[in-house]
Amino acid sequence: MALNTDLIQRWQQSEVLLLGGSAGSFKLLFRAIKSFSTDFNKTVIIIIHRKKNFFSEIEKLFAENSRMYLREISDKEEIRANAIYIAPANYHTLIEDEKQFSLDVSEPVWYSKPSIDVTFKSAADVFTNRCTAILLSGANQDGAEGLLRLQQSGALTIAQHPGDAEMPDMPNSAIQLKAADYVLHTEEIFELFRS
Repeated sequence: MALNTDLIQRWQQSEVLLLGGSAGSFKLLFRAIKSFSTDFNKTVIIIIHRKKNFFSEIEKLFAENSRMYLREISDKEEIRANAIYIAPANYHTLIEDEKQFSLDVSEPVWYSKPSIDVTFKSAADVFTNRCTAILLSGANQDGAEGLLRLQQSGALTIAQHPGDAEMPDMPNSAIQLKAADYVLHTEEIFELFRS
């Protein structure tokens, strides 16, 4: 697989990587976290749908397998470089102008809280073209409109190839909206991470 130079250049200029996923995305996210080295040189923000009021070991599992600083997001926390942040359950995660997180308790979006759309749309205004966003497997349309907003702000936007997604609805929705600059197979995504 050869990724084109535009894709690689825009990826290397990104300071932030947004990863959004739902059903079927856990394995890819877990593999990604294990693969990121201490010199990855990007802030990684993960928004994954989680069941309401369901205790999850996801942060512990991710942290034990990450070489980067990793934590669940807290309200008003400053966003630091070369760290991995995971959106908490039962809150929407917003990015504020001061490059800090804000947690919001408003209604679910696409039956989801955290909503990928909410985070992606707020990130578009703050990170603009210094950001890469990847929308992964999921069983609804959350994230597609947010990916479009990011694309319009100059961010590099990628959808996982629906043929590789366990639940193709989410990346398909983004592709139909023409919100993805690139549609990449899973192995191409990991090739990009290494470039």
